[in-house]
Amino acid sequence: MLKSEQAYPMVLDPLPRQAARPPRLPRGVLPALSAAASAAEAAEAARDEENWVIASQSGNRLAFEQIVRRTARLLYSRLYLETGDAHKTEDLVQETFMVAWRNIRQVTEPDGFRPWLFSIANSVRIDAARREGRKKRGGVVPQKRLASQLPEMDPLQVVPDSQPRPEESAELEERRSQVLAVLRSMPEEYREPISLRYLAGADYETIGRQLGLSNGSLRGLLNRGMAKLREKMKGMDI
Repeated sequence: MLKSEQAYPMVLDPLPRQAARPPRLPRGVLPALSAAASAAEAAEAARDEENWVIASQSGNRLAFEQIVRRTARLLYSRLYLETGDAHKTEDLVQETFMVAWRNIRQVTEPDGFRPWLFSIANSVRIDAARREGRKKRGGVVPQKRLASQLPEMDPLQVVPDSQPRPEESAELEERRSQVLAVLRSMPEEYREPISLRYLAGADYETIGRQLGLSNGSLRGLLNRGMAKLREKMKGMDI
């Protein structure tokens, strides 16, 4: 062996191989993969809901409880937009689920459950407004406790508990009504996530699952939606 090899053995040793770097994905691939994953999760959630509807039609109360957990916040946010009253909205949500449980066998296509549920909610809201009108004219209509007629569960347990709100001045009440009116006028792609986040108190994961959105897409919609809401309010001097 050469002396140079003895004096500098490390120089003649092969260099250690570096771990190969993973190939860099083209721009736009990661967002596309994230969107695809969100779509897959949304599809799976839709299948679960359809199975719960079918089970509920056979009298399975646990399955209907899962439906309530999945849809209560969305239903609450939609009704609150129309009423602007938390306590009244809670009563309407309870009555809507009571009617839905009693008539769920009318659903012919499980994937059409949500539109059917929302149509019930709209009818319940209109009927409640009529009852309230009759009550104001002196024709009091007694109402039963609705929650006791539902399956053995708390239908609003996924909706944040509301405390009696303090007396509001006429000016604040008018401002709140104006804000809700502006929100109702916005496109659904902005209205629903804003309502779920700020009216029903849903977290990002819940909203994303409800609407089939990735976290990034949801945050983008919320940011753009809130910017548009502020712009509209500013234009109306609210």
